[in-house]
Amino acid sequence: MLTRDIIVIGASAGGVEALTALVRRLPPDLPASIFVVQHVPSEHKSMLPRILGAAGKLPVTHPADGEKFERSQVYVAPSDHHLLLEEGHMRVVRGPRENGYRPAADTLFRSAARTYGPRVIGAVLTGALDDGTAGLIAIKQQGGFAVVQKPEEAYCADMPRSALEHVDVDEVVTIAELARQLPKWARQGAPARGSRQLLQPLLEQPAPFTCPACGGVLNEIHEGKLTRFRCRVGHAYNPESLQHAQALDLESALWAALRALEEQSELARRLATRARSIKQT
Repeated sequence: MLTRDIIVIGASAGGVEALTALVRRLPPDLPASIFVVQHVPSEHKSMLPRILGAAGKLPVTHPADGEKFERSQVYVAPSDHHLLLEEGHMRVVRGPRENGYRPAADTLFRSAARTYGPRVIGAVLTGALDDGTAGLIAIKQQGGFAVVQKPEEAYCADMPRSALEHVDVDEVVTIAELARQLPKWARQGAPARGSRQLLQPLLEQPAPFTCPACGGVLNEIHEGKLTRFRCRVGHAYNPESLQHAQALDLESALWAALRALEEQSELARRLATRARSIKQT
């Protein structure tokens, strides 16, 4: 009998505290493998395995590319690398950023849904913007189980609220409730997987926007209740993430324009001073 033995978790702002509280409560014989994406700046080394390993009874590691995974273990995406699931093993790769992040929850969730379908439990925890929403849609499309942290408990409620707005989730829980329920859910039988559903969007068309990461044309993707955007090389954005990236680009452009105006003004002053000096000689 298939069970829900693949647990994927996405978190961002406030995630270290939430994940620590979760792992502290999990039993050492959890009949599932846990895979975690916590947003970390690419230039910083993630210390999450050490933190979570000290907090709970489950082994916690950064996996190597191609490593096989085991039950009753937690695998954390390394800094600046996506964590993907394939049949029986993990991939750790530096693919295009999604929602401005690498690692990204959407990337992990989508790969888990594609490979393991109804065996997957996907959980979106505290975090800013909307990473994890598209991945949770993919999990539900493939018969998986979707869980969201209660927004009122989350340190930053953006990610849970986005998931609740766009996904018909199965449970909305506190961290303490999630820790109590995960062992039970993991032992429950997963529904049989029918004909394989494609994770390709129903409609994809060019959008009048450029990719904030590379300047390429973005395609608009309609997937369930969610509209996403993706460029040719694979940079992908959910709506709030794209707005955030555009706002950063706009601010950079305004500062560049201000610098250019100040430099032009300074050049004009210097030329005027030089011209007066020549005229007086």
